[in-house]
Amino acid sequence: IREIGDRCRARGVPFHTDAVQAFGKVPWAFADLPVDLASVSSHKICGPKGIGALLVKDDIRLRPLVTGGGQERRIRPGTENLPGMVGFGRAARLAAEELSRESDRLGKLRDHLEAGLLARIPGVRVNGGGAERLPNTANVTFGGLDGESLLIALDLEGVAVSTGAACNAGASEPSHVLLAMGRSREDAGGSIRFSLGSGSNEAEISEVLRILPEIADRQAASGATG
Repeated sequence: IREIGDRCRARGVPFHTDAVQAFGKVPWAFADLPVDLASVSSHKICGPKGIGALLVKDDIRLRPLVTGGGQERRIRPGTENLPGMVGFGRAARLAAEELSRESDRLGKLRDHLEAGLLARIPGVRVNGGGAERLPNTANVTFGGLDGESLLIALDLEGVAVSTGAACNAGASEPSHVLLAMGRSREDAGGSIRFSLGSGSNEAEISEVLRILPEIADRQAASGATG
């Protein structure tokens, strides 16, 4: 982000970043980044759904998409979601206070999950393993298996995962990010994402490590491939 921002600044190009995933998960300061605008969302830090924030540097001027009221500095007219704002503010304060401890805790849970999958299921690869990444998210390729079939089988066991970003839910195409990372279409189609949160614990990780190898074995035997 910093490198992209520096290049944009050098050419006078305004730069917006979607910081929803990083917000409350890793330390960052909007004022210190070469970023002009950043979006964050309440529900990603266990705050109320339906509210977020757009951080804007002082020298950026925005034009409203709709007019008719003076709310939110005349940028977004309409009745303001005051309960959502209060809840979002409280959630942000708690996330900041617990950031270091929670980031470390989630990172250890993620590492336990990844190590367990690598040890128990042949053909598993961790996408982005070893790179600088979020502590609460693991994207794993199950070689020769179909991600959607794994997702459905896990859902029936009460385990919620995804085969891509939430903003692309329902898309039938493999993740363009995994393809850009050099994964084949088959491997991208055999990848699922695990997201951990404040309620995640060791018992849940152990349960996934018990259930998922059995599911993978059944699918491999039945030929449910990507």
